[in-house]
Amino acid sequence: MNNPQPEFVASFQFVSRTDIGMRRANNQDSFTVRPAEDELSWRERGHLVIVADGMGAHAAGELASRIAVDKIAHLYYHNRDLPAADALRTAITDTNTEIHRRGLANPDFRGMGTTASALALLPDAALVGHVGDSRVYRLRDRRLEQLTFDHSLQWELRRNTKISEDSDFVRSIPKNVITRSLGPNSSVTADIEGPYPLQLGDVFLLCSDGLTGQIPDSELAELLACLPPDEAAQTLVDLANLRGGPDNITLIIVRIVDDRVLASDPPAKMVRRKTRNGAPPGWVVAGPVAGVCLLFAALLAITEQTALSLVLGGVGIAVLLTAAVLWLRQRTVGMGAEVSGSRMGDGPYVTHVCGQTSDFVGTLSKTLAELRDAAGDMARNSVWQGTDDLRNLGEQAAVAGRFSEAVRYYAEAIRLTMQVLRRQPPERKSDSSIEL
Repeated sequence: MNNPQPEFVASFQFVSRTDIGMRRANNQDSFTVRPAEDELSWRERGHLVIVADGMGAHAAGELASRIAVDKIAHLYYHNRDLPAADALRTAITDTNTEIHRRGLANPDFRGMGTTASALALLPDAALVGHVGDSRVYRLRDRRLEQLTFDHSLQWELRRNTKISEDSDFVRSIPKNVITRSLGPNSSVTADIEGPYPLQLGDVFLLCSDGLTGQIPDSELAELLACLPPDEAAQTLVDLANLRGGPDNITLIIVRIVDDRVLASDPPAKMVRRKTRNGAPPGWVVAGPVAGVCLLFAALLAITEQTALSLVLGGVGIAVLLTAAVLWLRQRTVGMGAEVSGSRMGDGPYVTHVCGQTSDFVGTLSKTLAELRDAAGDMARNSVWQGTDDLRNLGEQAAVAGRFSEAVRYYAEAIRLTMQVLRRQPPERKSDSSIEL
């Protein structure tokens, strides 16, 4: 008999999928889902989920992505003396060092790399750590937000030149040219985004570009909003494959199903205060001030201006003690996310509001119709009857204006279609075929 999960784990629904796709010989994606092991770990580090998309010849990409998810998770939970955001950043940069070292040690792995997108879910907020073009999204109240910035040539040019993403120039740039990843270089800069407060019903999606390359944000939003996580996950994989599946597809969906474990306000021990304008911490300012006061007090003592020397000396000592207190407070406060008014990163970077469900229903209906036409004689087989029935129910719901219901029927038809296609025997070559 299975033991029930503790409340801080059961309050989150985790669903993951990885698929080789339709055109790749191996799967270079990796992922991990690491719920907190105990109450203390939940309070200090929360749950961690990671998706990585490897790059490199031979088995290099697979190795790089596997090192990424394993080592980032290990280091994040291991570095308990750091605030969560700092621990996440350090885990990513140290993992880059390890992947780079492994690449230099073996000629077959030279230059291997991987993306890495990590989501830490703490009681008070979510933090995102990111390198590459794998993405992290949040769906809240039918509003889908991309929380990560793609480290790709296309996105960098858009940001630095302010050229519209719809321009012919931007569209001419391949989307898969990565400008930042773990492994190829000895050092890397990791983006840390957040903290993002959590609430009941929030849905997070982490995915490799094998998914987003085939399914636009508008469709991601509708499927995540209309389907439960397990159905949404399989539908997304199947739809990406039905559209060609040119790359490996990996995703993790996390949904908050109970908010009783969430902090209504950041507890004091989880707060690490930072100024918005990049001003240095108080102890950094107080230290030099104390030094100046004590220096002038010494000079005044030499010139026998005793009274003024004592006053400045007293001020200097007081400021020095204040600096020490501020330094100690920064060292001891903040075992969780950096919250209380401090924000890291510039996300969200893209926002899509659900509201075109009728258009999406038409897209799904067209996809299924094209699949049936492509299947030819096979589509008249009795095994397709279930798909036809679901399509008819979807059409009836759409005509009645029940678009979310229609999406659910069409999504089920897509999943069933892929089951049918997977059961088909592989195409046999003709005896007269010639190997070129």
